[in-house]
Amino acid sequence: MVFQDESAAIPKEKVPFAEQVERYRVPPGARVTLADYPPDPSEPLKRGRAQKLLKRLRKQLNSLQELLYATGDHAVLVVLQGMDTSGKDGVIKRVVSAFNPQGFEVSGFKVPTPEELAHDFLWRVHARVPRRGMVGVFNRSHYEDVLVVRVDGLVPEPVWRQRYAAIREFEALLAANGVVIVKFFLNISKEEQAARLRDRLEDPTEHWKFRSGDLSARAKWDAYMAAYEAALEECSPPEAPWYVVPANNKAYRDAVIAQVLVNRLEALQMEWPPLPADSSGIVIE
Repeated sequence: MVFQDESAAIPKEKVPFAEQVERYRVPPGARVTLADYPPDPSEPLKRGRAQKLLKRLRKQLNSLQELLYATGDHAVLVVLQGMDTSGKDGVIKRVVSAFNPQGFEVSGFKVPTPEELAHDFLWRVHARVPRRGMVGVFNRSHYEDVLVVRVDGLVPEPVWRQRYAAIREFEALLAANGVVIVKFFLNISKEEQAARLRDRLEDPTEHWKFRSGDLSARAKWDAYMAAYEAALEECSPPEAPWYVVPANNKAYRDAVIAQVLVNRLEALQMEWPPLPADSSGIVIE
């Protein structure tokens, strides 16, 4: 089921973009079928408009990050998931780079090390959660333990099935401690992925991005889509929602993610901290 907001009856050109992006949010308890979420936007932005919009949103993100740091009451955790070539690195380059580099950190989660495997599956993730005042970006995340682990049969089904509850409890703990969690599934079509993989083979400047393992995961496309649907259904509570973002159009994808982040940060209603009480009467000569 695709989420339709209450403004669906209004002509879409009259709906502010800040409201339009909420259609991609997965409601709690929703039944998710990715076939209902087109990887192409129903109303693509013209390239020039998308670039202007992203430029404005980047300025807003930069200002909101400074306010986030100044107040020190919340942290922001951005989770990026998607099939190979869906644009996780591109989002970091064109959206997340709006943040002051002193105030954010990107963490990638690849094959667990022996040390990490000796602990529970969330151990290595918890250590990378941003502290209050900071922004953390997960390029892949704890969801790999209900995605690749499930598809490749790395653990028995009873083990990965109980991880949904563990993830919900983990994210609820973070939210209760001031972490704003925003999760994006970059929804690319199999056809668009093929085109991007061909580009990596044909363009010398893209050769370094190509991995034969990408083709292995591509061969299991349907299994991965089923795994993503389950993760989206099981783990999209109000305090840690998933957004299924159309990712075939890079400019639109970036604008949607930037707008969602602006929405979530503005919802905190942060205010600049006052001067310390002991600064009253100070005269600087």
